[in-house]
Amino acid sequence: MQAKEILKNMKPYKPGKQIEEVKEEYGLDRIVKLASNENPFGFSSQVKEQLPALINQLEKYPDGYSAALRKKLAGILNVKEEQLIFGNGSDEVVQIICRTFLEAGANTVMATPTFPQYRHNALIEGAEVREVSLQDGHHHVEAMLEQIDERTRVLWLCTPNNPTGVHMTASEVRHVLSSVPPHVLVVIDEAYYEYMDAEDRFESLEVLNEYENLIILRTFSKAYGLAGLRIGYGVASQEIIQTLEPAREPFNTSTIAQAAAILALDDQSFITESTASNRKSKQELFKFLDDHGIGYYPSQANFVLVHLPISGDEMFEHLLSKGFIVRSGEALGLPNSIRLTIGKEEDMQVIQAEIKEKLQSVTS
Repeated sequence: MQAKEILKNMKPYKPGKQIEEVKEEYGLDRIVKLASNENPFGFSSQVKEQLPALINQLEKYPDGYSAALRKKLAGILNVKEEQLIFGNGSDEVVQIICRTFLEAGANTVMATPTFPQYRHNALIEGAEVREVSLQDGHHHVEAMLEQIDERTRVLWLCTPNNPTGVHMTASEVRHVLSSVPPHVLVVIDEAYYEYMDAEDRFESLEVLNEYENLIILRTFSKAYGLAGLRIGYGVASQEIIQTLEPAREPFNTSTIAQAAAILALDDQSFITESTASNRKSKQELFKFLDDHGIGYYPSQANFVLVHLPISGDEMFEHLLSKGFIVRSGEALGLPNSIRLTIGKEEDMQVIQAEIKEKLQSVTS
């Protein structure tokens, strides 16, 4: 059997350590997972209350068109129903985009480091990947534009960027959209949109009808807390959605995921409360880091990339032994750092003390 040659040199996505694995390895009773940018407050109580009713008729296929969710979300976003595509997480929409537009002989432009599935899926389709290093955590916009040529099919903008948490300003995104030639699809990945509060943030939906080569990606995995159900979506012109749809699997989002997403959209108070709590704890983390001379990127997401005088792996192992799972920057392409998801206030106080203790031990 002969697989694609590119797959021989690729590794599958490696998620962070799981809670039960760490409990067993370290003999701990309580683990706090702050590695995958999940919502520490869970998900809407309305979803939880309705879950028993959602398991009826599991013997039937889900609605492949996601009609009820499509209608609900279109009304909230003020777009046409035909401007939406749903995926098994926004990850799958990334895969659908690559499957549709990329092939051998084409190229795609992205920042590095950024969300790794852009690169992963592009390579599988045989496309050339042109990566442009971040500048102080930010997209290097001019250098990215310089990489575009007649063979470029897709430009990826992750804002706020994962793993740095830095957002692109409205003027930056406007500049990109006005500079990119019409044959290039611009993907604005807004997985952390609900956490953003910067005054200069870009409101992508407001310009959607101005740019026929724009698609916006969002998800129910982060602020809405439905990561385990895997549902996300893309918003674009009807023409782009019609082009993408044949590359989408017919029953790619489950009945439960669709129903849970509708219930979650109805409970905006949960989003307001959890993002406000996240913002408060994040500001307290910023103050702690400032007070102790620890560097970081000013994140607009629900995580912070913390710079360290030691390796990210060393801090990762220390925190793991204390019952905290974070992501080492070594694995993210950012040495001497950790990516820390903002957790509940009481957990953030403890992990800050553990970070302080570790750094004092290596500098004393």
